[in-house]
Amino acid sequence: MEAVAVAAAVGVLLLAGAGGAAGDEAREAAAVRALVARLLGPGPAADFSVSVERALAAKPGLDTYSLGGGGAARVRVRGSTGVAAAAGLHRYLRDFCGCHVAWSGSQLRLPRPLPAVPGELTEATPNRYRYYQNVCTQSYSFVWWDWARWEREIDWMALNGINLALAWSGQEAIWQRVYLALGLTQAEINEFFTGPAFLAWGRMGNLHTWDGPLPPSWHIKQLYLQMRSFGMTPVLPAFAGHVPEAVTRVFPQVNVTKMGSWGHFNCSYSCSFLLAPEDPIFPIIGSLFLRELIKEFGTDHIYGADTFNEMQPPSSEPSYLAAATTAVYEAMTAVDTEAVWLLQGWLFQHQPQFWGPAQIRAVLGAVPRGRLLVLDLFAESQPVYTRTASFQGQPFIWCMLHNFGGNHGLFGALEAVNGGPEAARLFPNSTMVGTGMAPEGISQNEVVYSLMAELGWRKDPVPDLAAWVTSFAARRYGVSHPDAGAAWRLLLRSVYNCSGEACRGHNRSPLVRRPSLQMNTSIWYNRSDVFEAWRLLLTSAPSLATSPAFRYDLLDLTRQAVQELVSLYYEEARSAYLSKELASLLRAGGVLAYELLPALDEVLASDSRFLLGSWLEQARAAAVSEAEADFYEQNSRYQLTLWGPEGNILDYANKQLAGLVANYYTPRWRLFLEALVDSVAQGIPFQQHQFDKNVFQLEQAFVLSKQRYPSQPRGDTVDLAKKIFLKYYPRWVAGSW
Repeated sequence: MEAVAVAAAVGVLLLAGAGGAAGDEAREAAAVRALVARLLGPGPAADFSVSVERALAAKPGLDTYSLGGGGAARVRVRGSTGVAAAAGLHRYLRDFCGCHVAWSGSQLRLPRPLPAVPGELTEATPNRYRYYQNVCTQSYSFVWWDWARWEREIDWMALNGINLALAWSGQEAIWQRVYLALGLTQAEINEFFTGPAFLAWGRMGNLHTWDGPLPPSWHIKQLYLQMRSFGMTPVLPAFAGHVPEAVTRVFPQVNVTKMGSWGHFNCSYSCSFLLAPEDPIFPIIGSLFLRELIKEFGTDHIYGADTFNEMQPPSSEPSYLAAATTAVYEAMTAVDTEAVWLLQGWLFQHQPQFWGPAQIRAVLGAVPRGRLLVLDLFAESQPVYTRTASFQGQPFIWCMLHNFGGNHGLFGALEAVNGGPEAARLFPNSTMVGTGMAPEGISQNEVVYSLMAELGWRKDPVPDLAAWVTSFAARRYGVSHPDAGAAWRLLLRSVYNCSGEACRGHNRSPLVRRPSLQMNTSIWYNRSDVFEAWRLLLTSAPSLATSPAFRYDLLDLTRQAVQELVSLYYEEARSAYLSKELASLLRAGGVLAYELLPALDEVLASDSRFLLGSWLEQARAAAVSEAEADFYEQNSRYQLTLWGPEGNILDYANKQLAGLVANYYTPRWRLFLEALVDSVAQGIPFQQHQFDKNVFQLEQAFVLSKQRYPSQPRGDTVDLAKKIFLKYYPRWVAGSW
């Protein structure tokens, strides 16, 4: 590949949306000033002067901020865009004031007087884009949000320098208009859409119908949640080729292919219909949708579409793949001649046996260079750019996926994340134009996202990660503490230093899986580091317990320690079963199911961020009637557990929440251990198939239950964590299970 062609492709993306008109500067500055007031309060906000000046940009398309003042004067924050100004504010709060902005609660104790900035500090991002979201994030984390919660997230995005993000809310309302205009009935449209908690997979063509339909009020509310602020570039959805089956009624001659099933669903809910790229209705549907979408929301010319996400195309012929890709792109450019297609590169990683060099080349070459922007979605673990010659010259964003399903569980690959963006920039003929965070679910493992956000503004890796996590802890808690710093360094070298094939970012702990005798308890770290970090964090509790972030982390680490203990007691119970030692089985199983899990539920109940009641209350609050609230709650329960009507993607979106542990995970474990005890006592083999049938009844009963759960915490996190620690840590040290 010629370097000049690479440079040309990157150049297109650098210029695309390189900053709005000068008239937008005042609007973006006002948005940042409003953010400062929300974040710090009106009094402290008066100590900051914010301006947006396009001319500040170091190079076209590269966000730049400048900091100055402080001390006896106001702190001056200038940015080339609103995002750059917000990121500059965050840099000042982080590095000069020792503050911390987080999902779980921010630490914003400002020193007085405000520290002075020596001279003028100017920083430019090394790449055009800092991307955020995964298509799945919309369903796993955002699904029930109201505007107040969205506003907090947009503030977080701006402070962390995000300037490119999916804006997919409300698209079903637009599709409804299009399909009605094409002649489909309302009943046919209702039949097509999934329920709210599963829309991400409807949007990618994986699912239809499941746990729907969408109430009319859903469409109205979602239209009002779209965002346009701070100079961010919203990525709007586009037509990928999937259509409702009812299109074949309206257009009997239409050329469609019925795709294969997805995710263990049958064709009642999957096997989507894909329009042939040459069918004349393809550009009509694509253009109708995009025109209506732009009329509603405007556009910044970047559109997302995924035709073959986790689905094998009907043909592996390069000519077919090129035609399918061209059809999607031309439907965009028919409406917007400046269109750039944002493509999740997950398909190349997920099905490498199908996507060989010729197939990848067909897709990447079907769109003019610079008009296809690829997300290397899982680059911290399995980068695709290295085996596709930097995506055949198409620009790409190096992304950290990190989390699947919104699972709880301490996890990260900080060494790989730290070095990954620089390695991609230095790759021969690199077409990297940005960094990104693409988790399936948020509000977990915040240290990982803090590092990734910082790397979006760094030209090189953090030189000393141990020092970095120590300062991270000090900012997070508002004070430096030697034991807390030591705890974080232990976590860095253990749970946050995953490497190799083990780095999947998905919690497969026995605690949150349907029990069996074949459960995998292998981990990539030394459990001793987790238990010692737990001890150190508890030791620092007398000094740090007033910090909400500390209490959150202590609970999260206690949860992780209990997760480790569940694995150990499970191994002991399994060993006792295999050797037919009934007394040992009763002892290990009794501790696991009747002591450990209830203790975990009790400590989780001490924090509103770990309550099933809080989770379900979000769903119910999105409704406009009691019947709708019940429907939304059931959607949420299904996602957390069975995922499909028959446990189709069982426990994929597992969470460790008070109420879920008590009424879903614990009954499963008790039923399993009772079955093992009966098996040993009666001298008959354990029947996994029969157990699966029996336990499904428990799982389904939980989903269909109307039981309400507390949405207010009870108990003291520190006391409850200490109680668990004092009971189990000595056993760990002594090795006496």
